[in-house]
Amino acid sequence: MKKTVVLNVVGLTRELIGEYTPFLSNWSSQGKIAYIKPTLPAVTCSVQSCYVTGKWPSEHGIVGNGWYFREECEIKFWRQSNHLVTSPKIWDVAKAMDPSFICANHFWWYNMYSTVDISSTPRPIYAADGRKFSDCYTFPTELREELQSKLGTFPLFDFWGPKTSIRSSDWIAKAAMYSEEKRPATLTLIYLPHLDYELQRVGPYHPNVAKELQEIDQVCADLIRFYEARGAQVIVLSEYGITEVNHPISLNRILRVHGYIQVREELGHELLDAGASAAFAVADHQLAHIYVNDKSKLSAIRTLIENTPGVAQVLGEEEKKLHHLDHPRSGELIAIADANSWFTYYFWLDDKKAPDYARTVDIHRKPGYDPAELFVDPAIRAIKLKVALKLLKKKLGFRYLLDVIPLDASLVKGSHGRYPDKPEQGPLIISKQIELLPDSELQAIDIYKILLNHLA
Repeated sequence: MKKTVVLNVVGLTRELIGEYTPFLSNWSSQGKIAYIKPTLPAVTCSVQSCYVTGKWPSEHGIVGNGWYFREECEIKFWRQSNHLVTSPKIWDVAKAMDPSFICANHFWWYNMYSTVDISSTPRPIYAADGRKFSDCYTFPTELREELQSKLGTFPLFDFWGPKTSIRSSDWIAKAAMYSEEKRPATLTLIYLPHLDYELQRVGPYHPNVAKELQEIDQVCADLIRFYEARGAQVIVLSEYGITEVNHPISLNRILRVHGYIQVREELGHELLDAGASAAFAVADHQLAHIYVNDKSKLSAIRTLIENTPGVAQVLGEEEKKLHHLDHPRSGELIAIADANSWFTYYFWLDDKKAPDYARTVDIHRKPGYDPAELFVDPAIRAIKLKVALKLLKKKLGFRYLLDVIPLDASLVKGSHGRYPDKPEQGPLIISKQIELLPDSELQAIDIYKILLNHLA
């Protein structure tokens, strides 16, 4: 099989390749660009699972970045076990074709306990006293110590949160190159999330994006030069494009006002009680799964959601089949936002009653995705001093709550998850193997065959 490397440059679109990406502009001009129509939802976990299985969410089961685990009556986001993906993966198929095949997977999702030969992925340490520490998980296990001894501890707080920066993508790139030098792979998958952050903060057309494009362009240049010097074919692709938004929709607040949501109060804060609610929404960017526990209210809830300003479409059982989302993990209904809108997870009606995790970076406890975690609350005075004091408590071993995240969803200016209005705003794939890319737009599941064809 031919040595192949896939750079997943999150958020990269044809519109963004140009003046501020000189290396990628020149490199792509030597090959071919094809557009991809993303799966629905166009979010990381679903799209990546389509790429590595060649199956739709209705088959591989990844219906979003998170969903409602019905047996446990709990909403869970950003799980990491590869066993959640219920279709064969490209590395298993390739190894059956060629026993000498080796796959390295660096930070693509569902990377824990998979059958790849080499892997690395974020895995924080959660201490018993509530503190959180940066760390990563690897296979083989000893790779973790090697990488962090050479490159420093994985910069988790640069990977997600208000402090996000190029450091995390640069660390992943260097980790992949170190791993390649130690044990060369036939297929290497590398996740570079840097563009995702600023594009969600300010939208794709803000002047701030120029710096982010220049930074990721340099990381791509380092990787492509390194791997091409080792005889590898390089593929650059993305999962989705991020478009401008200005209208957050809080479906859970609407459901609550109409009596469908139950909350429970703990220590003065409200928590969503999913198991006791007649219905609730699991918000995931521009798509929301609506889980309806009381089926007698299904029709009324559908009408309510369909009449909500900013909701472009609601999928029922038949419509879910058309979009390959007819899976038991999906909600009874699925709401899709219009081009200018996105869904918040907010369910409280009074900010004083908001759960304590709402003002923190807490991707596992929140019952939905929260892009406000990319900001610090502009209403907090002397924010640097407040953060410094909190971190001092952490170093001294005291419990602390880094409650600096705003509850103002209007700060978010970019989102994704729906089908793009035009191909130039959606995901793409670039390869110098021109004959292996079609002239027509690809479906997300087609990437699997294209990767196999490059290998073959």
